Amino acid sequence: MTSTALRGTTLHYDDTGSSAGLPVLLIHGHPFNRSLWAPQTEALVAAGHRVIAPDLRGYGDSGVEAGTVHLSDFADDLVALLDHLDIDRAVVGGVSMGGQIAMEMQRGHAHRVRALVLSDTSAPAETDDGKAFRNRLADRLLAEGMDGYADEVIGKMLADYNVTAMPDVAGHVLRMMRATDPRGAAAALRGRAERPDYRDTLAAVRSPVLIVVGADDVYTPVGDAEAIHELVPHATLTVIEGAGHLPGVEQPGRFNAALLDFLSTRVTART
Repeated sequence: MTSTALRGTTLHYDDTGSSAGLPVLLIHGHPFNRSLWAPQTEALVAAGHRVIAPDLRGYGDSGVEAGTVHLSDFADDLVALLDHLDIDRAVVGGVSMGGQIAMEMQRGHAHRVRALVLSDTSAPAETDDGKAFRNRLADRLLAEGMDGYADEVIGKMLADYNVTAMPDVAGHVLRMMRATDPRGAAAALRGRAERPDYRDTLAAVRSPVLIVVGADDVYTPVGDAEAIHELVPHATLTVIEGAGHLPGVEQPGRFNAALLDFLSTRVTART
């Protein structure tokens, strides 16, 4: 793990693999940290790629942020991190909120994005009901902490049948959620409530795109992934059986196979 001070905070990140390899930036979702990507990091590095997996501001070991953090703030942080690492363009992948941050990077910094990997995410702006829900949840986390929330949502973060079938995975996901500082989680929730609509951004993408979704995701179901695929018809859509909202940890073998195939056939083949 390495850290750097940028844009008024300190970001902690892992930078692994060959410096000559294809750079892949992996963005975790809410309320997790960079360890979410451990199975993908191992597989990507073994395939010769370079992996940058940061803790977003307010999450993991990075600096805690109170108030409101917009998706554009996260995206600007990550572009600054790429600058710090002298990386001009990277494959940018994210899950859930991380996928929306990846879309924000495409919207605001398209010249830095070599390809997109969008896992279990959605493109439209938040609804009025969704805004109210996220702001109420932010208030609740600040008042109560993360434990009760983590216990409530574990059966949605993972497919409910995987909570008991995969106790090690469920334990890891619970630990990440419980360890998140409520101030960081609340700030991200408030910012995410104000996110823009990314559908026009996606419709204009000409670089390679991989869309991945767990077959039993209840937060961003297969229909959401199909809607993104309709916007980006040249994209590759992969549905991961036996997984919910976090297929990268629930079915890492299937997820990694789709990711590595995409990188070899759609990204490096274009170079």
